[in-house]
Amino acid sequence: MGLVPLVLVLSAASAHATWNFLAKRSGGGVTFVWLYAIAGLTLYAPAALIQVTLRWQRFSWAGLGFMAGSGILHAGYFTALQRGYAEGDLSLVYPLARGTGPLLSVIAALVILRERASPPGLLGAALIIAAVLSLVRGAREEGAALAITFGILTGAFTAAYTIWDAHAVTALHQPAIVYYWGAEATQVVVLTPLIWRQRAKLRGVWNAQHRLVLGVGALSPAAYILVLVALTLAPVIFVAPAREVSIVFGVLLGANVLGEGQAVQRMLAATAILVGIVLLAVA
Repeated sequence: MGLVPLVLVLSAASAHATWNFLAKRSGGGVTFVWLYAIAGLTLYAPAALIQVTLRWQRFSWAGLGFMAGSGILHAGYFTALQRGYAEGDLSLVYPLARGTGPLLSVIAALVILRERASPPGLLGAALIIAAVLSLVRGAREEGAALAITFGILTGAFTAAYTIWDAHAVTALHQPAIVYYWGAEATQVVVLTPLIWRQRAKLRGVWNAQHRLVLGVGALSPAAYILVLVALTLAPVIFVAPAREVSIVFGVLLGANVLGEGQAVQRMLAATAILVGIVLLAVA
């Protein structure tokens, strides 16, 4: 991986851990997700308009279809993530969500695609499994079964949208900002029927948490747009693992800023997950 994509990925990792920290502090559910999706659409509309004007030739019906599919996957991802944060600690849910994505991708490749794993790849998978089991065991003692479930479900959505979106911006050459914007618009459409039944809560959530809404609305798109751009400059096998350095950032924020328990154990598990992902990448 060259210097430019590496800087993009590390910047994305920092932004990703920060917006997850803000999302955890909100304690919000689907209403909060819908509000920061609207904020992201609004904040990034000018950039999307400029890009669509300059690169309109790149768009295709297939690209639009992938935007819609990405929006559906991200709606599931954000909803599961917020539910996980409502049930458990940032330093538990975040590494589970980030670590199980690459692991599930490898398992799918072995079982469905009949691919063979090299010794470093097997060692990496074993490290992730051991670290995840360590997190799960510690959390069970605290009664955080739902947090574990939604953390792993979030990881499954991560694995799905990473492969999906990588194809869209590489094989289909979809412009990153507009692709994000179209996916975000789809997510808003998907979540609106759920929000309609809770519309009375919108004003209260906005009044109480508008700073967090705007923070996540700005950082979440920035983090993913940076990754999408990096995917056009480097292979997904390097970009996807490198962005997972955010796991360490997230656990540090949870342990040191939010004062969550089991800091040493969770930091060791997060580091093991990161090393395991790197081994998967070089396998």
